[in-house]
Amino acid sequence: MKLVVDASVAIKWYVPEVHSISAIRVLARESSFFAPDLIYAEMGSTLWKKTRRGDLTRDQAAAILEGFFDIHLEIYPSAPLADIAFSLATSLGASFYDSLYLALAVAQDSVVITADQKFHTIVKASPLAHHVRWVADRE
Repeated sequence: MKLVVDASVAIKWYVPEVHSISAIRVLARESSFFAPDLIYAEMGSTLWKKTRRGDLTRDQAAAILEGFFDIHLEIYPSAPLADIAFSLATSLGASFYDSLYLALAVAQDSVVITADQKFHTIVKASPLAHHVRWVADRE
């Protein structure tokens, strides 16, 4: 199954956090992933924050970012998803960023896998619940 992967899961492929083992299992089990181009900015921002907090050195963060570019992701431009994402964000109360991942999952009739509890809870309570999966759920 092709899955939309969000940055909350992708960062766990590299940085030990809660649910990192589940995220790595998803990476090993699934054969293909796709994401909006926003994922690169989100990964860079997350790594920058972890560097600022002292969780990672600059060199560690740079190596992770470089390694992330080597993961085979089918990347989709965000611009064509923007209208749907904005509609989803305003109707569900989710962030626009998160809604870009959901918009891609809806457009591709797929599922977004996330480790963002707030986002997961919002979507699970909506008619789009079948388009979201928690990172630690086995399916």
